[in-house]
Amino acid sequence: MTPEEAATRIDRKARLQIPPQPMPKLPPEERVRGWMESYLPLAPEVAKLEALRCIQCPAAPCMDACPVHNDIPGAFLKLEAGDILGGAAVFQETSNLPDMCGRLCPQERLCEGSCVVGKKNLPVAIGRLEAFLADYAAEHGGLPVCAGADSGKRVAVIGAGPAGLVVAEELRKLGHAVTVYDAWPQPGGVLLYGIPNFKMDKAVLDRKIAALTTLGVSFRMGVEVGRDVSIDDLFGQGYHAVFLGHGAGKGVRIGVPGEDLPGVMSATEFLVRGNLPPQMLPESMRAPLDPGRRVVVIGGGDTSMDCVRTAVRLRTDEVLCVYRRTESEMPGRAEERKNAKEEGVQFHFLANPLRFEAAEDGSVGRVICQRMELGEADAQGRRRPVGVEGSDFAIEADTVIIAAGYDGDDLITSTAGIETHGRSLVVVDQNGATGRAGVFAGGDNVNGADLVVTAMASARQAVPAIHAYLCS
Repeated sequence: MTPEEAATRIDRKARLQIPPQPMPKLPPEERVRGWMESYLPLAPEVAKLEALRCIQCPAAPCMDACPVHNDIPGAFLKLEAGDILGGAAVFQETSNLPDMCGRLCPQERLCEGSCVVGKKNLPVAIGRLEAFLADYAAEHGGLPVCAGADSGKRVAVIGAGPAGLVVAEELRKLGHAVTVYDAWPQPGGVLLYGIPNFKMDKAVLDRKIAALTTLGVSFRMGVEVGRDVSIDDLFGQGYHAVFLGHGAGKGVRIGVPGEDLPGVMSATEFLVRGNLPPQMLPESMRAPLDPGRRVVVIGGGDTSMDCVRTAVRLRTDEVLCVYRRTESEMPGRAEERKNAKEEGVQFHFLANPLRFEAAEDGSVGRVICQRMELGEADAQGRRRPVGVEGSDFAIEADTVIIAAGYDGDDLITSTAGIETHGRSLVVVDQNGATGRAGVFAGGDNVNGADLVVTAMASARQAVPAIHAYLCS
């Protein structure tokens, strides 16, 4: 019986009476004492019952809302029937990173935000079920992924983050040899160096890297393309195509006096030094991190929540997030703000830093802010924050973290003759091809800093064009 046939026999009214299943989660007082994932694994019987809440609606708006269009109802139909590996296989058809997306996607504004069940109740916990299926499959031997017959073609992938890993896997399945280059010491990109353990245990990434290595993907770490080796060099070494998946990892500076004071650092530096052991970092970042008693984070997105929650776990006395708009305008996940509040983080809304002032020892000691009010809407429909004259105030700080967004890095593109626009983002056509023959791109370095799932979608979109180019 096909999922479509089964759906016609489903009593949707009965399914709507099934209550949402509790998603087990560590209490805040336990979370802040360590780095374990905040959410605990689901029991199979709980996962099956939650999957039964899916009413298998024919329109499946959850699929449309997913950037890679996962067959969510089809996966849950197998899960509720007890075919857990079959459900995992359905996700694997369209997603290379279901265990990561299940943990990291903002489901509330994607699949779960479009769930029909959510109109009158909590939506089906699609993200938690996606992660459950992927984890279960991994714990039971994994699902088979095989390399294709050797094509004789070689591809260099720049960037070992989500986009690069996805392209590497898909091209190996098509039989092409793939080497991934990255400037960081270990593969994973933002998945390793940007996502804290309390959101995703590093073991999830480790098993993906191990699977790719088994598939035949090679990794060359600690190589900065554009400085250590050029795109021209790679073609000269016999690569037939290059994929740029280096992301958007250059932290935005906010341009206020005192930004260069000791103790003022980028979100990336703070997260990697706070979350990873020294041996996994570049030598320049291996010094012990002591954030002091008071930490101030500037910004309102998910990265800022990663920073404040990391600071709490580093045993600081006070952690404060400063954001120039109100909470309703914050671009990050409401769930992450809730987690941060539960863990003791304070928020200062409608405030904007004017300058950072030094303490007696020369390092940062105070943040001078101005109170804001919301004015007219900008081009994106968000009301502009406007400073209130004479409203300046000071916040004491031992460490200040700038989490105000990311730009692309033009080191690679400027040395390769690749066209960029805006914030050093790569210009591509609808198939991910740049203006230079044999060079393709996808992920955050094309879209701007975004989600793991959008990077994956962009990468998967480029694969057929790369394959066609290699076969031409």
